[in-house]
Amino acid sequence: MATTWNVSQAGSARVQASRPIPWYLWCVVLAVTSVSIGAHWDVSWHRSVGRDTFWTPAHLAIYACGVLAAIACGYLVLYTTFRRPAALIASSVEVFGFRAPLGAFIASWGGIAMLTSAPFDNWWHNAYGLDVKIVSPPHTLLMLGVFAVSVGALILLLGEMNRATEAGDAVLARRLQWLLLYVGGLMVVFQMFFRIEYTWDIYLHSAGAYIAMAIGVPTLFAILWQASRNRWSCTIATVFYTVFLIGVILILPLFPAEPKLGPVYQNVTHFVPPKFPILLIVPAILLDLLWTKTRQWKPWLTALVSGPVFVLSLVAIEWPFADFLMTGAAANRFFGTGYFQYSMPSTSPDFLRQFIDPQQGWVLWSGLLMAMLYASISTWAGVKLGRWMREIQR
Repeated sequence: MATTWNVSQAGSARVQASRPIPWYLWCVVLAVTSVSIGAHWDVSWHRSVGRDTFWTPAHLAIYACGVLAAIACGYLVLYTTFRRPAALIASSVEVFGFRAPLGAFIASWGGIAMLTSAPFDNWWHNAYGLDVKIVSPPHTLLMLGVFAVSVGALILLLGEMNRATEAGDAVLARRLQWLLLYVGGLMVVFQMFFRIEYTWDIYLHSAGAYIAMAIGVPTLFAILWQASRNRWSCTIATVFYTVFLIGVILILPLFPAEPKLGPVYQNVTHFVPPKFPILLIVPAILLDLLWTKTRQWKPWLTALVSGPVFVLSLVAIEWPFADFLMTGAAANRFFGTGYFQYSMPSTSPDFLRQFIDPQQGWVLWSGLLMAMLYASISTWAGVKLGRWMREIQR
């Protein structure tokens, strides 16, 4: 009994010794969550309502990300620089005389960039109306800011997780690993959000959609797999991405909305949700399995195999699934293909559920070969970056 008690006491001491997750990490995670919700809500707002006041809830959710990142990480920079606590000084870098963890500098810059884009975006809409494309000049600055906040959050979490691992605090390291994969999942959401114009379901029978996904998505997968130390990192992050988008599809139509800007071609009475998520879960699982077997391979060899695995598995699952999305069976609450924005004419391929410029034969395969090449290069870059990020302590 005495032995049992001592082991219990030792275990209790280890649990008590585990440090809590720092408050500023919760702030940056909340910031990334807020902008993920706000971005999809804002696109839905424009598709359902049109141009509205700048002070919509969707815009407030987006710019709350900038406020949270700027305040939390700006405070961390100032606190570390002027109060110089030993723990933070030991895990910080110096930039222009200021000291803080590297991720804090990146995230605080991102927050400031986002807030700077706000009045620019408002002026742009007042001058030119609705964006024809998502990538307008003010949105480009906003996207760079969001990207910086996300990367800063990722590096802050990695630094804290690596330090916890080195200190033997397995409980804290495990919690931070899950937060890291959650943020990674939201970064997959952003990767795909910025590709909406190329991966709309009516484009999924042409190589361009797969080229767009091959540039960048494998990079993020490889970074997460290398840095997180979790053999199922790609799968977990992709599950977060899939659940997030399905949740948005199910929740947004519950709220009423009506167009405020003409011309109105569709009778919209509730918010129009985004398209069903791309089935990235299949290549994510295959890459997790592949990379578990290729730990000792050189990065270029891993990348050479991973590119075709990513593209071919994605085409194999998404191509027939896109056929299904064109049918009436997908026009329900779950798959959401029966929702159309108010400005869509009844002659639109999207309304008619028809593919735009479907490809086949050599035209298709030459494009897919390019996608495989881009996916291999993206994977190589991700492996190299991930191995560097695995060692981040500051």
